[in-house]
Amino acid sequence: MKALVQDRYGPPERLQLREIATPAVDETGVLVRIHAASVNALDWHTTRGMPYLIRLSDGMRRPRHRVRGVDLAGRVEGVGAAVTRFAPGDAVFGGANGSFAEYAVTTADRLAPMPKGVEWGEAAALHVGGLTALQGLRDGARVQPGQRVLIHGAGGGVGIFAVQLAGWLGAHVTAVTRTECVEMVRSLGANEVVDYQAEDFTRRGERYDVLFDIGGNRPLLACRRVLTKRGTYLAVGAPAGRWLAPASRLGRAAALSPFVSQRFAPFLSRNDAGGLALLGELAGAGQIRTVVDREYSLQEAIAAIRYVGEGRARGKVVVRVG
Repeated sequence: MKALVQDRYGPPERLQLREIATPAVDETGVLVRIHAASVNALDWHTTRGMPYLIRLSDGMRRPRHRVRGVDLAGRVEGVGAAVTRFAPGDAVFGGANGSFAEYAVTTADRLAPMPKGVEWGEAAALHVGGLTALQGLRDGARVQPGQRVLIHGAGGGVGIFAVQLAGWLGAHVTAVTRTECVEMVRSLGANEVVDYQAEDFTRRGERYDVLFDIGGNRPLLACRRVLTKRGTYLAVGAPAGRWLAPASRLGRAAALSPFVSQRFAPFLSRNDAGGLALLGELAGAGQIRTVVDREYSLQEAIAAIRYVGEGRARGKVVVRVG
């Protein structure tokens, strides 16, 4: 099969499209023939091996997972003896280690049935972006109907889902994004949109019950100014540094929380088959949608990773495989 392979860390140009063996399925595995994958900031970070903290889980000297990509949508090609939820021919979406390839092996708890009426690329984009937004807002921030929620970084791959899901949870949504994303974010149902290139959202004088911070480029004490007395700050992301960031920002948020009236909490998403299924239902019912900025072929996936890493994407970037 064709796959985007990485033998050592570095810029995306070190990736190579090669013919490699199709992965084997063990007892609990699910082999998926991939029709589409989507690109995340995670792919940029793991390709470069920065921040260096990434290498603790993905290999210190060279990547343990040689094929990049974690989001997918496609059809089940084969299953292990212990798998009962899926069968060959089923259309699925979700996650795997190595989705920039014609095939990938994953497990049933990382997949959900493909939603009806949703296109392959749109479904593939739901995994990391959708799960991060859903788990962060619903479980991490515990958003309630009528609350005022501010989404910082609303125009990116997580932000587009966060705006929609906060509205679905019944919140009044203020979205912060850059100039070229303002109209797109407004179309997703945000009650207010702030252009951070024209206005500093931490100095507007407004107060919010939840600040869902994907951008991570404003000081924590400045972010505290926009919260109500018992408000919640959820650190979802931060600009990547050489050693620890964004992990260092998550740690600072956790360290600050005991000393202030607001709750400052770090957040990391997790595998969640139930959450994926819910996202599929919402997408199939038209209650959330994927905004696809650009599409690339598998042969162009290096350019797709570079485009996302440069911070230029508006919404999601999709890689067509099948």
